[in-house]
Amino acid sequence: MNRLPAGPSATSCHGRPADLDVGEVTDKGLLNQRRVPANRAAPVELLEAQPTRPASSRRKDSVMRQKSVMNLEAGGKAVTPRPPSPATVAFSKVLSRTWSLPRRRNQVMIERDVQVPMSDGTVLLADHYLPVAVAAAATVLVRCPYGRRGPFGVQNAQILAERGHHVLIQSCRGTFGSGGTFEPMRNEISDGHDTVAWLREQSWFDGRLATYGASYLGFVQWALAMDPPPELVAAIVHVGPHDFSRVAYRNGVFDLYNFLSWSDLIAHQESTGVLRGMVRTFTAERRLRPALDRLPVTAGAHDLLGDQAKWLDRWLEHRQLTDPFWAPLQCGAALERIAVPVLLVGGWQDLFIEQTLEQYRVLAGRGVPTRLIVGPWTHLDVASKAGPAVVESLAWLDRYAGTGRSPGTGEPGPENSVRVWVGGEGAGQWRDIGGWPPSGTESQRWYLGTHGALSAREPAAGPDISPARFRYDPSDPTPSPGGALLSITAGTRDNRAVEQRLDVLVFSSEPLAEPVEIVGDVAAELSVKRDNPYADLFVRLCDVDPRGRSRNVCDGIVRLTEQDPLSATVRVSLFGAAHRFGPGHRLRLQVAGGAHPRFARNPGNGQVDAAAEDLVPTQYEIGLDPEAPESTSALLLPVAG
Repeated sequence: MNRLPAGPSATSCHGRPADLDVGEVTDKGLLNQRRVPANRAAPVELLEAQPTRPASSRRKDSVMRQKSVMNLEAGGKAVTPRPPSPATVAFSKVLSRTWSLPRRRNQVMIERDVQVPMSDGTVLLADHYLPVAVAAAATVLVRCPYGRRGPFGVQNAQILAERGHHVLIQSCRGTFGSGGTFEPMRNEISDGHDTVAWLREQSWFDGRLATYGASYLGFVQWALAMDPPPELVAAIVHVGPHDFSRVAYRNGVFDLYNFLSWSDLIAHQESTGVLRGMVRTFTAERRLRPALDRLPVTAGAHDLLGDQAKWLDRWLEHRQLTDPFWAPLQCGAALERIAVPVLLVGGWQDLFIEQTLEQYRVLAGRGVPTRLIVGPWTHLDVASKAGPAVVESLAWLDRYAGTGRSPGTGEPGPENSVRVWVGGEGAGQWRDIGGWPPSGTESQRWYLGTHGALSAREPAAGPDISPARFRYDPSDPTPSPGGALLSITAGTRDNRAVEQRLDVLVFSSEPLAEPVEIVGDVAAELSVKRDNPYADLFVRLCDVDPRGRSRNVCDGIVRLTEQDPLSATVRVSLFGAAHRFGPGHRLRLQVAGGAHPRFARNPGNGQVDAAAEDLVPTQYEIGLDPEAPESTSALLLPVAG
């Protein structure tokens, strides 16, 4: 769940104490803050640049400032608005240019460390970004566990406030000065509603609420939508899940790398500054490797984290998603309850892409105004490379929560409600389509054949067609490069090394004479026979270029248990894809028994976690006989016409 490391909350980006933040020189004047102790309130002055503006204009600004300055915290202490630091403004300008954002419309003032009481008496801290001299502005609520300052505050608050919105960015319970104990996602439903109740009492709240944010900041939006507030007019969810239990356990397999690395980030984020946080991100794979390789998994986690992330133990203890333990983290019902316009942003290599596509299908199916954007991004890319998504997000806010908009009104959205990035040879372009999954595609079966063949033609029958075989040994778990990781090495990578292993089956097409473009949901139906009831099946689709480089497009995994027949056809969803396999390229399908360390290895003994001495290997057979339907295996592709 992505974040840019936030700087220490007590200092500005230049290292000055927070009470010495200086003003911003702009084409509209100089906002300046008198030097006062951090614990004392002081008036904010608007020092006019030459030439001086008319007195009537100054009086209007003065009234707006007074309303801001007199806003009180719940405890009665005045919170003084201050201008953002020059470094904040400079970084905002850099992002605006880099992402080609629309021009800013107004200056911004910030009320720091606003106290927001929860119904149980816990006080959460928030920063309130005020759009200066905007008569009626909707409020954008951003709730997060990653801090409120530094680059994170610029991306999620400053750039929104500069374009005419109040922004309340709040630290979740138990993080960055907020009271209580942080339990990932467990308190977000109630805390979100308590925050909205507090907003209703603020003089600057005009009755219109929008929500915004990525990853964890997306989950909290679905938590709030479990009982959508009547003030809600729009939601913007970037790479955010609605059901964390199904993310932690992907079809029964624990998502080890992503949530050990995320727990490591949360455990240390408040003790590291921006620079050290970046170093930790870039060295994460090396630092985490001993913990990822150790068995049992809980022992490796304790070696790395100690007692700083006890939630990880609880996640591993509760592997049944019907367990009441997961109920507060399961917000799928929100998809049936929210009715306001929703903008969804996903990435083809994002760990939440399955749920992003599901969100669109459910909302659009209900007739909720919904727009879906899926780019060529990993999860971490969305914080740095997803400029088009930010541009569309600002347009969405303008359309449904802009100045002068009434709740329930807005300009019609784009004719096509889905925009996807089509990758691959000869593509590399955005494409607008009518929905997801798109209409106009042909479902094709590409058959797995003998000698590693993969073909759209059904293989010819023959005597004694043997199945393909491999053995998975959890003591030497099969690796898997790239993919949907919270890592700088996530995304599309060369798979040639892993394809040389004896525990990976590889099925490849002949070089294509004509391009094959797929847009839609991808799956594999494999005839599987195994000698161990406790086994996993990992399947990955790759694009092999004329030089032999095999690059992953999409993948999926499923866990088999004693409740599944030892011999049966197993369907594995590889989720969605939009990709063009060019002439001379080959399609390739990998079949393996795991993907370490992305997913926790299957011990083979019915446990989620086990000691090294208790591991049990598994022998697999993949059926290839076209004359016996129960022994035929195929890749299912949505081929565009």
